[in-house]
Amino acid sequence: MINNCSQVVPSQSLSTSKKLGLEVVSRLSGGRDVVLAIDLTESVGLNDEGRLRLRQIVKDTLQSGDTVYIVPFAAKVNPLSPNNNAIAVEKGIKYNGKAEDIDRILQAIPLNSSTVLRQTDIQAAELATYRGLAQINQCRLTGNEPVKPQSVVWLTDAPLFTKAGITSKEWQETPANSLFRQSNSAESQARQKWLEALPYQNRSIVIATGNNKSYNFSVVDIPPTVQEFCTPAPGGKETCLVNGYLWRQLWLPSSVLILFLIAAGFYLKYWLSLQKKWRLKISFDDDRDREEQVLFLANRQKIAIGGDGISSIECRGTELRGYLQRRGNKIYLQPSKLAPLFCRDREVSKELKIDGNYLNLNCPDGDGREFAIAIKVDQS
Repeated sequence: MINNCSQVVPSQSLSTSKKLGLEVVSRLSGGRDVVLAIDLTESVGLNDEGRLRLRQIVKDTLQSGDTVYIVPFAAKVNPLSPNNNAIAVEKGIKYNGKAEDIDRILQAIPLNSSTVLRQTDIQAAELATYRGLAQINQCRLTGNEPVKPQSVVWLTDAPLFTKAGITSKEWQETPANSLFRQSNSAESQARQKWLEALPYQNRSIVIATGNNKSYNFSVVDIPPTVQEFCTPAPGGKETCLVNGYLWRQLWLPSSVLILFLIAAGFYLKYWLSLQKKWRLKISFDDDRDREEQVLFLANRQKIAIGGDGISSIECRGTELRGYLQRRGNKIYLQPSKLAPLFCRDREVSKELKIDGNYLNLNCPDGDGREFAIAIKVDQS
């Protein structure tokens, strides 16, 4: 689908939210477009340092999912020619993180200059490169495929990012018949518009060669971007390309994220509830002289019923009747079977889960006298 889309032209700028949306789309899918644009003329003459830096980029910075395009250029190797369009999907070299992918890329790079090629139409190379990259992402947009960030590695002694039209004073190697020498030509204007439309960032270093010559090793990074076209629609509305695209790309991950956040919110609420100590207010209906007892119960903690422990529920006698244990947000009553223990008028013979926030126990003594205990659980 990416090959069947109309020719792209520069358009209106993207809003901050749309830029952020495209960035999210690209990060979810991964991969980049990386162009190696190499000047073939003898004046560049790639030396050992230039070859080393190219190999560094290929071996150390490429990521799995990247697509590499090799763009050699000079006056007789016109990158604008349809027969020489190096920035086409079918001509990209896919890098999947394998050693053989690196070998394929390195073998495709022309590491030697040509003594026959003596002129570089740098503005033609720039137009072909930036328009070609924009076309790839625009085709992804219309084909509902994830857009990607893009980078261009320039190896040339020609000046980059000059104004429309280029004189011999700026760059004498531009061919005399080049339309890019005319600032008002369609080609010059198209290149200028693309330089204004693409949010690029440029970094350069100078590499010295023999005979007191040098050339620039420049890396131009372009964040994931497309050309937006908003059109008035009936009913006072407006239709835009990017809005619908972002919805189609992000509705599923957004839904998953929302569900995850909801689940995380519930889990956080549950986790916080586990950190709270419950307050147990204990009263003794059969012994009004006893003061109410207050104990605190943490998660996975046990409180003895009877016995002579400091943090135990008071009973007549010294027998251990059982335990109250909290597991999560539930309380369980565990009998010791050393002495009778009743809960809600029934003797407890095995572990019992307690429902609700109120609990009535009875711990009769050896003479048959009842000892009622009322427990109120405060979870707040």
